[in-house]
Amino acid sequence: MAGNAEQPAPEAARPEQEKKARSGRQGAARVWEDTEPHTKKLKSCEVGEPHGKPPKRKIVLLMAYSGKGYHGMQRNVGSSQFKTIEDDLVSALVRAGCIPESHGENMKKMSFQRCARTDKGVSAAGQVVSLKVRLIDDILAKINSHLPSHIRILGLKRVTGGFNSKKKCDGRTYLYMLPTFAFAHRDRDVQDETYRLSAETLQQVNQLLARYKGTHNFHNFTSQKWPWEPSAQRYILDMFCEAPFERDTMEFAVIKVTGQSFMTHQIRKMVGLVVAIVKGYASEDVLERSWGEAKVDVPKAPGLGLVLERVHFERYNRRYGNDGLHEPLDWVQEEAEVTAFKEQHIYPTIINTERQERSMAQWLSTLPMHDFSATAQAAAAPGAKVPSPQEGDGHSD
Repeated sequence: MAGNAEQPAPEAARPEQEKKARSGRQGAARVWEDTEPHTKKLKSCEVGEPHGKPPKRKIVLLMAYSGKGYHGMQRNVGSSQFKTIEDDLVSALVRAGCIPESHGENMKKMSFQRCARTDKGVSAAGQVVSLKVRLIDDILAKINSHLPSHIRILGLKRVTGGFNSKKKCDGRTYLYMLPTFAFAHRDRDVQDETYRLSAETLQQVNQLLARYKGTHNFHNFTSQKWPWEPSAQRYILDMFCEAPFERDTMEFAVIKVTGQSFMTHQIRKMVGLVVAIVKGYASEDVLERSWGEAKVDVPKAPGLGLVLERVHFERYNRRYGNDGLHEPLDWVQEEAEVTAFKEQHIYPTIINTERQERSMAQWLSTLPMHDFSATAQAAAAPGAKVPSPQEGDGHSD
């Protein structure tokens, strides 16, 4: 029986067996640990943030602003020389507690995107930006409390996680407000404030504006764009001039244009050419020639009266607007506030600035010196710059 008893291991073998036992126990522990759920790693932008903060959500903000005194909408991070609308907006978001300060320094962290890059001095009544924010209580009131009165957030809506306001926008409507003496015949004084737009002249203006509708090659309505570039083709859904109205003894009119997208200065040049034709400085055939391959020197109307009126999300609304989870991006409930903002901040600024700076009258005085017969020879002149396919393209107007 003693022979069947298990013999003790030799002394030299014991360390090896103990090592294997420990290894087995550790391996078992590792297997057990791997079955536990992994702890979610914090994103770098979340590290150090206080606990208990509201979760971040993707939203859009409906903005209205008067662009006077600003160098456009888009922020130039690291540059304090030229103030933009987004500088004030980001500062207000940080101070209201909607975003951490690091997101203000790096706007990609909050997935920020604007529908349109409005230029220097250009206003907006219906700009839309998309971003991720903390949905704090009374969020609109808190943001607006840190903004100047000429910049307002008028609405907020939740959107899908991957929403990008620029890419999802399928149309933009701009208005251009101008004194009607711009349409007076060239024989009259350049700033005749007694001039009143007749029904016949208004009809002529609208006939010319209607010719822009459809798809045309607008390479002559921007800078550094060749006629064969696909991006020079733009689609205009509608363009017309509304009935004139009086403000402070001066008569004004509003031109509205809706298109898929616009190039830099495109709308101002579209208005400028129609004004030149109505005043008698250019013939109507210049309009047709401007869509051809030849270079045509199209005059650019002042930027003062240009306003981003509305942005459109028709495809997004059709897909998500009635899915029971998201709201349509139509801003019907905010319409009264938008109108009130235009009446209080945008229109008075345009009228007062026109009276003080006479930007339209000064521009009209340059039309007699304008050469509407310029051809492609100018583009072929020695030293002429060859444009890049990307330059001048965007939604700046």
